[in-house]
Amino acid sequence: METEAPKGFTFKPAYIAILAVIIAAVIGLIYMVANSNAANVTVAVGDNVSVFYTGTFTNGTVFDTNLGKQPLNFTVGTGQMIKGFDQAVIGMKVNQTKTVTLTPDEAYGPVNQSRIVTVPRSQFGNSVIAVGMQVQTQNGAVGTISAFDANTVTVDFNPALAGQTLIFTIKVVSIQK
Repeated sequence: METEAPKGFTFKPAYIAILAVIIAAVIGLIYMVANSNAANVTVAVGDNVSVFYTGTFTNGTVFDTNLGKQPLNFTVGTGQMIKGFDQAVIGMKVNQTKTVTLTPDEAYGPVNQSRIVTVPRSQFGNSVIAVGMQVQTQNGAVGTISAFDANTVTVDFNPALAGQTLIFTIKVVSIQK
């Protein structure tokens, strides 16, 4: 069974071409609006973001990076990140890169002398110890041996990066509101 076009209606190639142009224009407009809205989205407190980062000391030495790995995911403003890193991403857009310098107060804090303790060597029994070695107390605190002699061991319970000015290069790769 064949169907015929209504009387007086013919399919002309020019009509088909015009219809194709109109459809393409509408699709293009929808794409542009969607992308312009996404381009205007900025990171705010409470957003889930994914970032790539490189952390360096002021002398340029890299202490941490996730380049070539999975992005770091976190919720802005929830305390998952150090204060300065959290603040640095606020206002950034997807694919934007920013370099920030964080003072110790914005990063891991100043070195707290009360968190450096000297204990008798006998508390380590016959264990082999070395400077830089990590130790854990019975209550779960983790420290780093910073010095020792025959009678005493000095353990630093400050975060490893306490007292350091840190430079981070951050690239936002996704924002979820």
